[in-house]
Amino acid sequence: MTPLEMLSVNTIRILSAEAIQKARSGHPGMPMGAATLAYVLWSRFLKHNPRNPLWPDRDRFVLSAGHGSMLLYCLLHLTGYDLDLDEIRSFRQWGARTAGHPEFGLTPGVEVTTGPLGQGLGHAVGMAMAERYLARRFNRPDHTIVDHRTYAIVGDGDLMEGISHEAASLAGHLKLGKLIVLFDDNRITIEGETSLATSEVTLDRFAAYGWATEAVDGDDADALTEVMERARRNDEQPTLIAARTHIGHGCPQKQDTASAHGAPLGEEALQATREALAWPGEAPFHIPEEVRGHFREAVDRGHAWEEQWRARLEAYASAFPEEFVDWTRWQAGSLPEDWAEILWSLDLGPEPMATRSASGRILNGLAPAVGNLVGGSADLGPSNNTTIASQGAFEPGVVEGPNVHFGVREHAMAAAAGGMALHGGLRPYTGTFLVFSDYMRPSIRLAAMMGIGVTYVFTHDSIGLGEDGPTHQPIEQLASLRAMPGLTVIRPADARETQEAWWVALQRPGPVALILTRQKVSPLSREGLSLPPGWETGPTPPTARGAYVLVREESAAPDVILIATGSEVAVAREACDRLATEGIQARLVSMPSWELFEEQPTEYRDAVLPPQLTARISVEAGSPFGWERYVGPSGTAIGIDRFGASAPAPVLFERFGFTADRLVAEARRLTRA
Repeated sequence: MTPLEMLSVNTIRILSAEAIQKARSGHPGMPMGAATLAYVLWSRFLKHNPRNPLWPDRDRFVLSAGHGSMLLYCLLHLTGYDLDLDEIRSFRQWGARTAGHPEFGLTPGVEVTTGPLGQGLGHAVGMAMAERYLARRFNRPDHTIVDHRTYAIVGDGDLMEGISHEAASLAGHLKLGKLIVLFDDNRITIEGETSLATSEVTLDRFAAYGWATEAVDGDDADALTEVMERARRNDEQPTLIAARTHIGHGCPQKQDTASAHGAPLGEEALQATREALAWPGEAPFHIPEEVRGHFREAVDRGHAWEEQWRARLEAYASAFPEEFVDWTRWQAGSLPEDWAEILWSLDLGPEPMATRSASGRILNGLAPAVGNLVGGSADLGPSNNTTIASQGAFEPGVVEGPNVHFGVREHAMAAAAGGMALHGGLRPYTGTFLVFSDYMRPSIRLAAMMGIGVTYVFTHDSIGLGEDGPTHQPIEQLASLRAMPGLTVIRPADARETQEAWWVALQRPGPVALILTRQKVSPLSREGLSLPPGWETGPTPPTARGAYVLVREESAAPDVILIATGSEVAVAREACDRLATEGIQARLVSMPSWELFEEQPTEYRDAVLPPQLTARISVEAGSPFGWERYVGPSGTAIGIDRFGASAPAPVLFERFGFTADRLVAEARRLTRA
């Protein structure tokens, strides 16, 4: 390593430590220890353009060890991204673009929001999958427009978390040769040495997954370069490079100790570090001019890379105009002009149908037209109806089609789907039972935080799944998902609402969860359906409004409002019909989505649920938690406040009180009170 290169590495160390010291919080140890390996990656290998962070054929870099965020912020600032030194000085402060953990959409050059350990690795697997899929779809002999790698830096904590096992297993099985992971092997966690909690041989573990593995001194730039070059030549296997580093490198008092992990060095230790590293600057946040110039070479290098790619893209457009149209549309995230026409033309028939089955027919009807729907299930494809029957699968080393066999790996599936969405060009979806959304929750939460378009197909949505019993019957999951900001939850009542739910999912900018039945449900008549005056359906279907009046009272004003979702809408409809024979005017509101309903103007919401009418009943085969916002203090929320039981679905609905008899009795009580 030349003196300039060594000074560049030490700039990362000192700048990171100074920013964390000024913030009085943060994690200096990791950026200081991993500075050499990050420098080698960013200066010798990473294909990126600081002036265009979203260039489609850039390499993706994921800092899975997100607590070391200052490492990434230093690299972004030094190489010329739109992140000035004032942002480094404002680390972890209100309004700064240098948050405590990297946030996608906040900071130019940050590819994924990381922090929950292991999530970055899982998302990196999805990015590598997306690269391979798009390369298979668009590249032609002598016309390569998709050719990049995904790099990640992970720490001990990332590799301890369970998601790393699932994600690494999937990546090894699929032979994702363009995925290269640098393991910051500093052997320290918050509580002390890693030997306190783990004895595994990490390289052996990854070799068992089918990865190529390398061990190297993380402070030897030339050795790092050699193993990186070897990894880049391996198209058959992802590579894990265990780089032995020293947490808090350069700090005499704290190097190789847990005290360097999660707290500022302190002024005395910071000054000792400057002296130990022969740092030339006296004032904080000093960047030697020769270092700045060296790092900024990335700007010209990145511009040249992108210009070369754009020349290839222009030649591609001329040689393959039809493929180029699809490429442009996929990259823009647009849908084909006739997609909605195709959706509404799908014949779902008049017979009772589980909404999971309706969803499967819709997915199969739309997939060929949309083109970039890619996904699958956690080994539940036949149950979730998430397989695109007419097309092939994403297989080890080759892509034959959009179907992904994720295996029984819900954690990895959700993270990989997020990575595909972040990569761009694809519309990922996943499938499993609703109760197992608990396994996916951390990745769903990140998708909601980042506002990325993933569709989660959750089937077996209630006690209606029957005999499998309480371990598989979701109770609290609906309330839990609804509590998550940024996630749109839709529980359709029949095939038509399922159709409309997909209409929403394919246009929604953020993630959408479709909550679908195992059991068959009858089509609901919309004869005479009328939204409140001034709110004609137009091009927007009723489900997209979140709630609508499915059965309108005959009198000027209703006596009671029944609000239902999913399969319980049919039960509420029967109750409405019976109440009418008793002279009780009941309005039935189908409410497939709280989130969509809350987005509607106040006038619309008040027209659906008149504020003056307090006799309200909600019915949903799940936790009643949250329904008080719609039924109010005088209303009744019919739900389940215990776990389920093993029995046929009709018996369970009867035993748990999801019957027209119960709704009729409750309506009588409320209207006669």
